[in-house]
Formats: sequence, C-alpha cells, structure tokens
Amino acid sequence: MKRFFAVVAVALLLLGGAARADNAAVSAPDELVHKATDEILATIKANRDAYAKDHGKLYKMAEEKVLPHFDFVRMSQWVLGLNWRKATPEQRGRFVAQFRDLLVRTYSTALLNYTDQQIIYRPLTLQPADEDVLVKTEVKQSGGEPNIPINYSFYKNKEGAWKVYDVTIDGVSLVTNYRSVYASKVKDQGMDGLLASMLESAKESRK
Repeated sequence: MKRFFAVVAVALLLLGGAARADNAAVSAPDELVHKATDEILATIKANRDAYAKDHGKLYKMAEEKVLPHFDFVRMSQWVLGLNWRKATPEQRGRFVAQFRDLLVRTYSTALLNYTDQQIIYRPLTLQPADEDVLVKTEVKQSGGEPNIPINYSFYKNKEGAWKVYDVTIDGVSLVTNYRSVYASKVKDQGMDGLLASMLESAKESRK
C-alpha cells in the first residue's frame, strides 16, 4: 500500500492547474505544487463519480491540467538517453506523445483512489539566480507508518517558466525507472518495437 499511495501523491502534482499556465513564469515552484494540489483535490472530490464511470472524462481533465507544468520533451530525452540521439525526429515525436499519454493514464486513474492523505510541504529557499530546484513533499501515512517522500525536480526554461522534468518517489526516480525498462526493450525490439508496444498498451488500457 505504501507504494500505491506514493503513486497517488505524484498524481496530485502531475495534474497541476492549467488555468495557472500564464502565471507559471512568476510563481515559485513550491507555490505551484501547493496550489495545484489543492485545486486537483477539489476537482476530484466534486467529480469522483463521473470520473469513475467515464475514464475518458478523467483523462481529458488530466491532459488539460498536467501539460502546462511538465516538460515531456526533456523527460523523454532523459528516459531514452543515448537512444534519443539515435532515434529519428519522427520516432522522437511519437515517443514524447506516447510517454505523455502513459503518464496521464497511469496517474489520473490512481487519483480515483485518493482518500484524503495529508500532504506535507517542505519549505523551499529560492534564490534569484536559481534555475534548477527540488521541491520536497511528503505523504503522511496512518498507523505509524513512515511518511513517503515525493520530490519534484524543476528547471526554469528560456521563457522563465518553471517546468517539472523528474519526480522521485520514496527515493526512486521516475525518469531512471522508465529508462531502465525502455533501454531493455529498445535493445531487444528496437525503437520501433518499443513504440509499437507502448501504443498497444495504450489501446488495451482504454478498452
């Protein structure tokens, strides 16, 4: 259960409010995390039954709220590593789209099982010259279990907006985790084989 709630906690940030996209350049990363979490929890509570009946609506909500705060191109580059350099522009574009779709489907579905665990926000000291920061949060557990640390890696892009490029769950990096999985698949199946398997998984999950 510990791992499950960690995934849920990640989703709370992944679905940051799209309505704040215009403010991303001026809002500090920790403020984005806190405000986005409050917004998405309210949305889930108000529409839980509708989302449970129609996952299409859930995915749509997730897509609208997650995309402004994540740099999926940078994440994809890190996930694929050397295989990104070897991939064609067409393969890169397909991977970014499918990887984004995978994360939206995975974490938005987990949100339906969120049951009001407390999110603890650790203070962030942001310096004017900072361009890469780590926002630390924890999911408080019941029954005396240790809290689950959830850390979000942000960088400031050329437009001055803060974007997430990695999430670390209880010491495990999302990017590193997928990198090991996909590196093995590319080695065995090639880049086109990996893309085909990702597309097939997406189709199966939407049935």
